[in-house]
Amino acid sequence: MQHTPNKRPALLLFDVNETLLDLSDMQQAVNKAFNNELAFKLWFAQLLEYSLVESVTGQYHDFSEVGQAVMRMTAKMTGQDVPEEKQKELVTMVNASKPHPDVVPGLEKLQQAGFRLATLTNSPAKTGIPHLEKVGLKDFFEDTLSVDSVEKFKPHPSPYQYAADKFGVKLENLMMVAAHGWDMAGATRAGARAAFIARPGHTLYPLAPEPELTAPTLSDLADKLIQLEE
Repeated sequence: MQHTPNKRPALLLFDVNETLLDLSDMQQAVNKAFNNELAFKLWFAQLLEYSLVESVTGQYHDFSEVGQAVMRMTAKMTGQDVPEEKQKELVTMVNASKPHPDVVPGLEKLQQAGFRLATLTNSPAKTGIPHLEKVGLKDFFEDTLSVDSVEKFKPHPSPYQYAADKFGVKLENLMMVAAHGWDMAGATRAGARAAFIARPGHTLYPLAPEPELTAPTLSDLADKLIQLEE
């Protein structure tokens, strides 16, 4: 799919968890509960792996359900006896996360510059969207979408196409903004444009197309986007 680099995208579509919301408190709590400094990364990797198993095999349990299931798996894999109630409490900590400090300034810049903004999350709509409202982000966005609507998780092509259709833009004129290499790979391979926020500990997938833009924070990325031709 041919894009027009140096042109502003018709829509900026934001990932939510880790891109906009800081999960470091949750990471510390999971690592402490499992007495393992890699427990959170193991849990999150399993969450992605088994959400993709759902998509590939034509099944659908929402992200929270998969999150609970793989938290049980993480307990078995690390040999830790973490009570089920504690496991559930840890999974719901995603709904206690706060925005990264660069997010509101970045969104304000983009809003003032006239960009269309929306979100697309793997989290279920019933919890993810109220949480964006609670932390003061929802009003920046034209709409806040969940993969619930297509019952396929990113990086499957369906959610990206769904978002493009929902907003009446061509997929090649939509730009996915995320802090995950897998989301960048999903968006670019689906035919969308992509911009990477290089948050600490996150990296791109070397076998996927390079995103057009990379920046360490959303505020820095906003400056680059504003420089693009209208």
